[in-house]
Amino acid sequence: MIVSPCNAPKLSAKRLRSALVAGSALLCLLSAGQLWAFSLDDVSAKAKELAAQKYEAPRSNLPNEFRDMKFADYQKIRFLTEKAEWADQKTPFKLSFYHQGMHFDTPVKINEITANTVEEIKYDPSRFDFGDMKFDPKATEQLGYAGFRVLYPINKADKQDEIMTMLGASYFRVVGKGHVYGLSARGMALDTALPSGEEFPRFREFWIQQPKPGDKHLVIFALLDSPRATGAYRLTLRPGSDTIVDVKAQMFLRDKVGKLGIAPLTSMYLFGANQPSKVLNYRRELHDSSGLAIHAGNGEWIWRPLNNPKHLAVSNFSVENPRGFGLLQRGRDFSHYEDLDDRYDR
Repeated sequence: MIVSPCNAPKLSAKRLRSALVAGSALLCLLSAGQLWAFSLDDVSAKAKELAAQKYEAPRSNLPNEFRDMKFADYQKIRFLTEKAEWADQKTPFKLSFYHQGMHFDTPVKINEITANTVEEIKYDPSRFDFGDMKFDPKATEQLGYAGFRVLYPINKADKQDEIMTMLGASYFRVVGKGHVYGLSARGMALDTALPSGEEFPRFREFWIQQPKPGDKHLVIFALLDSPRATGAYRLTLRPGSDTIVDVKAQMFLRDKVGKLGIAPLTSMYLFGANQPSKVLNYRRELHDSSGLAIHAGNGEWIWRPLNNPKHLAVSNFSVENPRGFGLLQRGRDFSHYEDLDDRYDR
């Protein structure tokens, strides 16, 4: 039946009031559901507020046992996979965490975004196997996580592989299917290669959106802080044959910056085909990347081979409307590297 104003049934005053109350309640519920949504704007507001305040350097809270450990000892601290975040949920994404130690001496706050709340993922030492390390259990009570890894079945459906790592300053790395880690990306670079010295901003807090069972992407928000700048980031991780991270950022300056890098990449080049090792080494090449590739707006490709100069050297390229740029490992012949651990050929 079609109800028009002319043939609408008449309601008593009591029924009309009940209908209005029910309608108002439904409207409030719908509005609340629509209003709640954590977004980049929330992080940007924090970054803007932080930029207006005096910078406070993070303080180390590490006890001596963790501060003075060697890298080999730090590697012995193993995260227990069965205690990963979302381990009991059907989502393909899981989170594991890095423990504090060595120069990873300040904790980062890591939060989880659910459908209607934001809650901190509290540090829990029972998530780690400390191996043969000797320390007072009370020494870990005030510690936190140094960073986190994202796990995903990228190579085999029944195996969770590490596909992203966030650890140290504003560094992060990702891998695609069948790949190994190479270069690192950074959230921001300040005054790189200037005589004044480079400043290294750090991600101080993360918000990670709890993924649904069928999700093929993971959303991560990050708050960056530094003596002269702050930043808000939204990173959308899309694993696959070529794993992609879509980044949207807003940056705020506390003070003057000589050189601002907004999409910095970092890699390692020790020696290679165009610069052989000065000492005897069974490997012909040792590097994560062999050169910088730039795809200019006019379609031209620019290739700048990497080297390891004795003194600081800077190469500048001026390109209008670049289509893309990146550090690449072009040589894929295992005989050039002969490294079974780091597999620079992959």
